[in-house]
Amino acid sequence: MAGVYISYPFCGQKCTFCNFASGVMPAQLETEYGVELQREIQLHSWAWTPETVYLGGGTPSRMDAGTLRATLAAVPGAPWVEATLEVAPGDVSEERATAWQRCGINRVSLGVQSFIDSELKRTGRRHNAAIVEREIGILRHAGIDRINIDLIAGLPFQTCASWIESLEWIDRLRPEHVSVYMLEVDRDSLLGLEILDGGARYGAQSVPSDELTADLYELAVERLAQAGIQRYEISNFARPGFESRHNLKYWLLEPYAGFGADAHSFDGILRRENAETPAEYVRLMRTTTCACTAQTPADTAGERFFVGLRLSAGMRPRDEEWLRFDAPIRRFVDEGLLEIDGGLLRLTARGVLLSNEVFQEFLG
Repeated sequence: MAGVYISYPFCGQKCTFCNFASGVMPAQLETEYGVELQREIQLHSWAWTPETVYLGGGTPSRMDAGTLRATLAAVPGAPWVEATLEVAPGDVSEERATAWQRCGINRVSLGVQSFIDSELKRTGRRHNAAIVEREIGILRHAGIDRINIDLIAGLPFQTCASWIESLEWIDRLRPEHVSVYMLEVDRDSLLGLEILDGGARYGAQSVPSDELTADLYELAVERLAQAGIQRYEISNFARPGFESRHNLKYWLLEPYAGFGADAHSFDGILRRENAETPAEYVRLMRTTTCACTAQTPADTAGERFFVGLRLSAGMRPRDEEWLRFDAPIRRFVDEGLLEIDGGLLRLTARGVLLSNEVFQEFLG
């Protein structure tokens, strides 16, 4: 199954935990970006017809209806099997939801992160649980009946009790899909930078320990399973039949074309990436009609392990891959991080928590 990823890196505010190449930018640049984004898609030579579309960001729900309609109209294959729009809670209205559905959107991913007001305020988010509940109702009434809710384990001031309260909201709202991410601490986010520099802004001194964050994640695995929402990938959980068809493409090494700033593409042989910033993206599109800044051959053998082991089902190494990676496989099995089951290789429960350590052995 081939797909399309469309990057829209503009936001109304920069959340403290966000480490993506997105943020608040001039309105003129946002307008220019929309024009060049449509042109990049229109100029693309399609080797296949996409079956899924994913608009990520940033906050693509900021797009006005006309821009969204024109952007999606340039993508062949409508109606797509799955067309996802990332949405910031607070952006949903009856008018917008209806417009999204008419453009072909049939799935929405809500960046909720937490249902606790005190935790949300520290991140820069402006919604609350009541807004999320109301807007899910609006989406469903508009005919968008596949909903994902994002949660983050490890936010400042988060406790086991507050995390359980957020998970109880999942029981109440009954989304088809939930994504649970453990807070990433790096210099690409305001909060991460503050933590690493020993500062106190953004609640940096009140971030849960790594041990507590891992406990929160495992609690989510347990509670979501009890609600019929099973983990199928390290960070992704779904009711049967509601797994993200688009994101599965990444983990199964299926082809996809990426458009917009910092978008990546994969055709099965080569990986390509576009200019990182919207300003550079617009400049390149205007001067060369090509925003690609790097192209590298894919290491499909190593990548098969890196992405395939993310799946709860595991992956089935080929004969030559068992030989190539015999040493790390045996070591991780002995350490209880990997398990072998009838030719399948998968992470153990402990291995999921130490997955980055495992993945590094199969890359490069």
